[in-house]
Amino acid sequence: MSEFTRRLPVYLLLDVSGSMEGDPIEAVRQGVKALLSELRSDPQALETAYLSVITFNSSARQVCPLTELMLFEEPVINAGGATALGAALSLLSECIRTEVRKSTETQKGDWKPLVFLLTDGAPTDDWRSAAQELKSLRPANIIACAAGSCADTAVLKEITECVLLMNTLSAGDLAQFFAWVSSSVKMSSKSLDAKPGANIELPPPPQGFVIVP
Repeated sequence: MSEFTRRLPVYLLLDVSGSMEGDPIEAVRQGVKALLSELRSDPQALETAYLSVITFNSSARQVCPLTELMLFEEPVINAGGATALGAALSLLSECIRTEVRKSTETQKGDWKPLVFLLTDGAPTDDWRSAAQELKSLRPANIIACAAGSCADTAVLKEITECVLLMNTLSAGDLAQFFAWVSSSVKMSSKSLDAKPGANIELPPPPQGFVIVP
């Protein structure tokens, strides 16, 4: 990788609170694994996409810094605790500030990051100011997925226009979500070359998922 390759930074923000314990968190682990193997098999994504994982429960942690796909090591993901969404959004802002290369007079910076936020519950901390900061800076294209009936879509709509609702936290639905994320990243990495600067295009959401108006 030359230093001047324009990267497509991809951030996964994953809710690992107590309500995700058991099958859901196992499905998330499998989903990250499947996402990785899917992206590694795509030459275009392999060249441009860099991946980072931020998890949040009672606090937020960047469990994987922004890393090229071949060097990415799957994080250990366990569930428990509350839902500190505000802390996760603040950490995301910080990571984008420090990891994403900006354009200078002599070279173009990275592409605008893609952020996929998956949460199954209402936030337990003060998320609003972090959400407003993100919205005003618009540092990334953020896609939020409300997982199951307890997720608060109104909160997510304050973070981003692009909110998906999946009805259950079943392994099948979570697998579909991660497959859709990998399709989105692959589609984005292809369209960057074809139409630099164009609005991001995403594939249609999986069957049974609803786009929240």
